[in-house]
Amino acid sequence: MNNAEKPRRGRERNTATAARDEARRGRAPARPAPGRPAAGPGERPFVLAAVRIEQVRAVLGEVLQWEFPADAVLSRWLKAHPKLGVRDRGEVAEAVYDVLRNLRRYRQFAESGAGPATRRLAILGLAAVMDASVLDAGLEEHERHWLAHVRSLDVRGLARAVRDSLPDWLDEKLSTLEDPDALIQALNRPAPLDLRVNPMRVERAEMLKQLRSGPALRYDPQPTPYSPWGIRMQGRPPVNRWPMFEKGEIEVQDEGSQILAALVAPRRSEMIIDYCAGAGGKTLLIGALMRSTGRLYAFDVSAARLARAKPRFARSGLSNIVPVVIDPDNDQRVKRLRGKAHRVLVDAPCSGLGTLRRNPDLKWRQHPESLAALKETQAKILAQAARCVAPGGRLIYATCSILPEENEEQVKAFLAENPEFTLLDAAKIAADRCENLTLQGPFLNMRPDRHGTDGFFAAVMERSKPEN
Repeated sequence: MNNAEKPRRGRERNTATAARDEARRGRAPARPAPGRPAAGPGERPFVLAAVRIEQVRAVLGEVLQWEFPADAVLSRWLKAHPKLGVRDRGEVAEAVYDVLRNLRRYRQFAESGAGPATRRLAILGLAAVMDASVLDAGLEEHERHWLAHVRSLDVRGLARAVRDSLPDWLDEKLSTLEDPDALIQALNRPAPLDLRVNPMRVERAEMLKQLRSGPALRYDPQPTPYSPWGIRMQGRPPVNRWPMFEKGEIEVQDEGSQILAALVAPRRSEMIIDYCAGAGGKTLLIGALMRSTGRLYAFDVSAARLARAKPRFARSGLSNIVPVVIDPDNDQRVKRLRGKAHRVLVDAPCSGLGTLRRNPDLKWRQHPESLAALKETQAKILAQAARCVAPGGRLIYATCSILPEENEEQVKAFLAENPEFTLLDAAKIAADRCENLTLQGPFLNMRPDRHGTDGFFAAVMERSKPEN
């Protein structure tokens, strides 16, 4: 679930959690868990795995309709089941996301079984996250034989699109990239959780010391290799309940996104526009690097996204951020800023295929037609944002995509139509703040298999000054 936070476990274990302790010892509970009546005549005793299969099956039944993003569906389902403990919630979420990562291969395996296909998908997802003996207790006899058969299969003989679960169109596009197998396999693995310190309030070394001296030590906090503000955590800690989060000292932000903010290279007292601010992660870091001076506009066409960002802005202690909901076509406030901004960041709407580690449903929700529409939107936004750049100022274009048509090709088309802009070496600019990051420019390309980040792309363009 895209860096989702889970509430802390209460002192009293819920029914499913109490039952798990018995189930993990290889047997169903000998007696009902507290609060659950004993099974009556003819009733099946409570078995954790049987309950978990039905829970995962229920979530998948909604997710696979593709009406809403998987994280939104899962969040809504978990809110409707508040009595589930932290481990129970985590097990459901991990199984659902495992199915989404491996959906094409699992569907092929499921064709050989009997009964509802969604139940077989749920079983395969749980087989990746539960002990085999625990899961076995919740299966019918024919399901045990089927699962044993699936486990015996050698997937190396499958076509890559089936083995690594990609739609054919995406497999074809990724095959044109350098070292595609390593990239695809990295995108299919769950991502760690990256945090970022607020440089206005705390140094990373100090925060690492705090984290390692408390309960967070179990999540193995380590400095990120490139971003000077990042801390990488293993697992899914309840960060939003930690005092340092509530005080605005840390935020959740992928290291690649942190490097993108470094690429803006903001200076004090400048006017900067984050043209597609969204939930404000990059805006917060840019504002802190400006030391809360100057003016930082957070533009977005979605009032809901900016509303979610406002509590983060308030928690950060920054006073230089100005959130503005803009019209996508003809906004008068944007027109008034024409030619005035020192730097304009366009983190454009994109396919999001660089974030498949966190959002594996995107490879099934996107398709060539939606990609074509996104490319038109990107070109339009880039042209609009460019008008706000002052002479001598910089335009930074970025996506969380790994596809050239959303990245290099967009930049080259823009430069061909706007000769007053010149391409700078983004890799060199990033290295000025991220000293361990050595890339070949002029573009910035981050990949999970090479850098441990989401897939990110960025380009920096400078607007020429008029000749005297």
